[in-house]
Amino acid sequence: MIYDLQKASMWKRISAGMFDGILLGVVAVLFAWLLSVVLGFDKHYGVLTESYARYGAEYGVNFDMSLNDYETMSEETRKALEAAYAALGQDERAVYAWNMVIQLTLTITSLGIFLAYLVMEFTVPMVFGNGQTFGKKIFGIGLMRKDGVKISGIVLFVRTVLGKYAIETMIPVFILIMMYFNTLGLGGTLVLLLLLAIQAVLIIATHTNSLLHDQLASTVCIDVASQMIFDSREALIAYKEKVHAEQAARASY
Repeated sequence: MIYDLQKASMWKRISAGMFDGILLGVVAVLFAWLLSVVLGFDKHYGVLTESYARYGAEYGVNFDMSLNDYETMSEETRKALEAAYAALGQDERAVYAWNMVIQLTLTITSLGIFLAYLVMEFTVPMVFGNGQTFGKKIFGIGLMRKDGVKISGIVLFVRTVLGKYAIETMIPVFILIMMYFNTLGLGGTLVLLLLLAIQAVLIIATHTNSLLHDQLASTVCIDVASQMIFDSREALIAYKEKVHAEQAARASY
């Protein structure tokens, strides 16, 4: 075991990240399914689907169309579509269902992902120690503070919830959901590109090749087998003093 920083190799980090990403996705979907059952998502979605089908049949239009289909349709069909949308907008039951579908989609998605992160990226590493997820455990890598001290629960929580969940995951997810519901345009794409650019700069330009979540928590991904990790700042200082004393004793005058 040596004190010098032993960074985890990039291929190990990528492999562990892919493995953990798959597990995280599975757990997030399970939580989302449970939340959708509890919150009654299918009921509101069913009302909305039935409303679209009813007004589509009544006005002879298809609500599920691409932008190209809309631009190439006849003037008569376009007027019928506008009338169908107007009628749909006057239907209080359909409008309520639409609003509930959007709100529940955001709620279920955010809570499902949050609970998955809480289990897979916080609870599991707290049990394994040294910030090791299942993927990190398999590939022999872990986490420590940049000063060489073992990460605490608070540090891991900041890394997981603020860094990985809030910034790196939910900002893109909310943007994509808003774009799907046609409530956000070019601005959302620009924000996604900006986040991607920031991550690329951090992993290339920083000494520890760390992404945003590690920068926020001041942590670094290390090779567990070769890295010396100290239990506290005091233990680190004591080790340095010991090494310095041994070097001074061996020095010739």
